[in-house]
Amino acid sequence: MSGSHQSSPWVVFISGTSAAILANVAVYPLDIVKTKLQVQIQHRQERGRSGDESQLSSMGGAAADCDSLIGAISHVVHEEGISGLYRGLGSSILGMTLMNSTYFYWSAKARILHQSVLRWYNMSDRGGILKELALGAAGSAMAQLCTNPIAVIAMRQQTSTTADQTKSAWNNVKEIVYNEDGWTGLWKGLKVNLILVVNPTITYGAYEWLRMISVRFRKQIGPIDAFFLGALSKALATIATQPLIVSKTILQSKPPECRYGRPFRSSTEVVIYIVRHEGFRRLYKGLVPRLLKGFLVQGLMMMLKERIQVLLTSVSLLNRLRVQRLTSASY
Repeated sequence: MSGSHQSSPWVVFISGTSAAILANVAVYPLDIVKTKLQVQIQHRQERGRSGDESQLSSMGGAAADCDSLIGAISHVVHEEGISGLYRGLGSSILGMTLMNSTYFYWSAKARILHQSVLRWYNMSDRGGILKELALGAAGSAMAQLCTNPIAVIAMRQQTSTTADQTKSAWNNVKEIVYNEDGWTGLWKGLKVNLILVVNPTITYGAYEWLRMISVRFRKQIGPIDAFFLGALSKALATIATQPLIVSKTILQSKPPECRYGRPFRSSTEVVIYIVRHEGFRRLYKGLVPRLLKGFLVQGLMMMLKERIQVLLTSVSLLNRLRVQRLTSASY
């Protein structure tokens, strides 16, 4: 296979989507644990009592031993079995697939619109990082608008209690539509998701900053260096946006028991509630499994995407050669 062979957009799309699905399935239990940790409400005064067990009001049925990564895993396995670590996997995969598809679609549309505007005003395309970030942000924003309902349903399934285990995705939809904010309840957390579109910008900026520092000490940055710099920059972006991520998770989940069924109306209300009842530190709950998940997903995605892309390209070339031989033989 020639090293200059250019992979088709479809090969890149299929390999990227497949790698994303496989990588996220592999670390999905960390996603469940992260969500369990984020949605539990632990009152400050109750945590401060000596000799008393902490009282957690959780939308996911978490108990007092769920305040750590290992504790949350043990609790889920004890209460629901190994299958509990994969609850909502189908909805999550569907959402991820649609997110990738709609992202590519709307990013392409944004690029076409951008080129049309340039031609209309007879301007040259200077390219550059800012343009690529803006087009990516436009694609991400439209993708979030289209897939937010699936994200809400997946979140409900991940945080459902033992009594709600048998609820289907459609039953969750009916519960949201009939009991809370109507159809708009399916788009809860959308504003936060639109703000979180800046996450890649933070990641890229942090990566360039870390790369610039690294170049001072090492003239050349190798693949392994780039991987760890990318993972570190992603971690910094996650830390910067974690409070928003926590507020979005709680917004999209069922109201905690301590709210007596009253849903939160905005991410600001969630943040104020957490700080008032749990303390500022709890805005970063679930950070450890999220960082671990991000690190593993990035590494697995890079590895799997490369392997799948090589496989698909090889199959495509072999098929092309076979067609050429059959055509030649017919003459």
